[in-house]
Amino acid sequence: QVQLVESGGGLVQAGGSLRLSCAASGRTFSSAVMGWFRQAPGKEREFVAAISSIGGSIYYADSVKGRFTISRDNAKKMVYLQMNALKPEDTAVYYCAARVGIVAITTTQDAYNYWGQGTQVTVSA
Repeated sequence: QVQLVESGGGLVQAGGSLRLSCAASGRTFSSAVMGWFRQAPGKEREFVAAISSIGGSIYYADSVKGRFTISRDNAKKMVYLQMNALKPEDTAVYYCAARVGIVAITTTQDAYNYWGQGTQVTVSA
């Protein structure tokens, strides 16, 4: 079992930065693929970024490449999403997710077993 709790969301002006954190519990964290997804109002949830268990592989959605950085600290059981140069279209609820049991990194949300409750990010123009 893995429990995930996101934090760090808030209101920021366009061009600003935020750092999201995801605190995980459970002994399988260090072997889990971790991902960030987001859901904007009226839209489906979409992939943002993913990182393999030891950080050797990282994927980003095209819309955030060059602006967002995913990282993890297995000793602290934490995953981070550093978001720079934020745009109003980045406004969404951001979710942390864990894929346990399979090491392959993926952008497919159905492949993730555990989800956090989400944290709201609002970017004003």
